[in-house]
Amino acid sequence: MSGSQRVTAKLYHRRVELINYPPRMARETTADKAKRALEIIERLDRHMPEANIELNYTTPLELLVSVILSAQTTDKGVNKATPALFAKYKDAAAYAAAKPEDVEGYIKTLGLFRNKAKNVVALGKALLEKHRGQVPLKRSELAELPGVGLKTAGVVCIHLGGDFAFPVDTHIIRLSNRFGLTTEQDPNDVEAAMQKLVPQKWWFKAHQLIIWHGRRVCDARAPKCFDCVVSDVCPRKGVEKKFMQSPEFREK
Repeated sequence: MSGSQRVTAKLYHRRVELINYPPRMARETTADKAKRALEIIERLDRHMPEANIELNYTTPLELLVSVILSAQTTDKGVNKATPALFAKYKDAAAYAAAKPEDVEGYIKTLGLFRNKAKNVVALGKALLEKHRGQVPLKRSELAELPGVGLKTAGVVCIHLGGDFAFPVDTHIIRLSNRFGLTTEQDPNDVEAAMQKLVPQKWWFKAHQLIIWHGRRVCDARAPKCFDCVVSDVCPRKGVEKKFMQSPEFREK
């Protein structure tokens, strides 16, 4: 083996070593953890600068309805159902005048469609009665609307320029724990923990970046640690060793 071949082989095996095993992390101070959290977010941003919400909408009401419909349903599924729905119901008054069974026909391919149909009709009425048919930008007011919880309210706020928020879904709960940034499981507690670690100016983008990373790389059951841009700053909490290895090095 020539000198250049030995160098190449050494670098290759070093890369395999770095990929296959999680880094040993000393006990972190809050400041250390915040620095690592920002490093994770900045790397993900460099890797996925296009990360953004994957629901299609053109108005604040369409965004709000889309996020309500996305519960326990894929964004892709919602995007297939909403063009016809939005063409039929263009404002809060249209939803308020509808019957739930009328709305059901447009969203029957979505999970929990009957309950969601009731919610969007009730939503239209509430918007007319309390907000003159407009979508409010205060998270507390949004969270009081039918079918809207704190997470949905937070998502709507950050995309419409309302209250600052770091809305938490299942991806963010899972990855924030896997990253070793928190051990919390309640969405409100996870949000509070992430807000303490991540600068406010990053909350909007960090929310979307973590979701994209969870969908594309850091899968719940089979994460691609070998193809992850933050593998060297992630303790990979709860990940089986076999998923830390590049496929060609896994034990058969």
